[in-house]
Amino acid sequence: MNNNAIESSFQIYSPSLVLGLFNNAIKLNATVNIIYLKGRYVFGNGKSYGSYYYDQLFSESDNISLGVKISSLLRSKIQNNEIYLLKGFIEKSIKSSSIELRFVVDEIIQQEERAISEEDVVRYSLIQKKLENGSRDLENLIRTKILQNQPIRIANIYGNNAIVQHDFKEGLDVSRKYFDITDHSCNITSSTSLVTKLQELSKNQYDIIALVRGGGDRQSMETFNDITLSKLFIDLDAVTVTAIGHTVDESLLDKLADKRFHLPHDYGAGLHSIVEKLSNEKSNSRALLIDEVKKDVSKQYSEQIKTLAEQLAKRTEEFQKLQENSAKQLLDTNKTFTEQQKQRQEELEIYKKEIAVLHDKNILAVVNEKTASLNIDLEMIKKENIRLNQQMQSTKTDYVKIIIAFVLALMIGFILAKLV
Repeated sequence: MNNNAIESSFQIYSPSLVLGLFNNAIKLNATVNIIYLKGRYVFGNGKSYGSYYYDQLFSESDNISLGVKISSLLRSKIQNNEIYLLKGFIEKSIKSSSIELRFVVDEIIQQEERAISEEDVVRYSLIQKKLENGSRDLENLIRTKILQNQPIRIANIYGNNAIVQHDFKEGLDVSRKYFDITDHSCNITSSTSLVTKLQELSKNQYDIIALVRGGGDRQSMETFNDITLSKLFIDLDAVTVTAIGHTVDESLLDKLADKRFHLPHDYGAGLHSIVEKLSNEKSNSRALLIDEVKKDVSKQYSEQIKTLAEQLAKRTEEFQKLQENSAKQLLDTNKTFTEQQKQRQEELEIYKKEIAVLHDKNILAVVNEKTASLNIDLEMIKKENIRLNQQMQSTKTDYVKIIIAFVLALMIGFILAKLV
């Protein structure tokens, strides 16, 4: 059959449509009516969303839990890890390809006393034993080892495929050089696996053994309340540390540990803080020793220091006077230089004026000289003109006489010709 035939013969659904149909189809009395729910109330991550908190309600007889949605006002009346009888209704929602049920609290009916089981008695006895023996001091261990220049051997137990090692190392920062750290992995949610790993590590004389986890669901936290695991944990020779990622809940191992950190990063930062504190104390100790030496030297050579101080004061006074004299001399020099500059400027102005007058005189003298020369030339020209005029007049008279004589000669010749 082809796709068109299948589509025409059958109703085809998508995964989201199937979930939606079943979500709407499941209608039980518990989902439409008010019901009463009883169990051990356990806080969630401590954050509210839209004035509501999202916590867990565990069965008293096992570790099965149901999500709880409760208002901020009602939650303020709840004590963590106590038994409550609650009134509310079941709310359904689709989450991660599944239908999730959540109990919405409408009213707190009563808080009930928890029945004390044999396991509770054993847990209580383990806590009492820890209080009697006391916690081994993590800070004192680190201080002693560093002061003796000995490495601090640490075994960190992580879950399989854990990635929180980086958080621990980031918190430890530059203090890494003081520690000899080995990482070990196992199924950290299995008490049996943890017991086996602790038995193995207890033979290697580690200074610190730590359970490190970055978080996880609440049901896996029950591993750290296991009685067998807790008995082994409390009898370890090493300093015990927990950093299992739940800031609100405190497991039995957290109570039995010599030191508890909330997160892997806090664990590393805590070790770094101890090392840094010791380093600061060393620096302060050196400073105190230096102060004592200074006091001894000061007492022994007080007179010399006093003499040097007096000499220094005298030198300082001389230097100040020299500075004052130098400053005064500099002012006088500047003043003299300014006056000289002013005087030179005035002389220069006078010199410029004299040059201008002399220039004018020289020009006038040249003009007069040229004028006199031109006048002489003019007189000579005039005299030459007169001479030429006289000569020209004399020349004119001779020409007339010649003409007259020529005319007379012509007349005499004509007369003589007539006479002949």
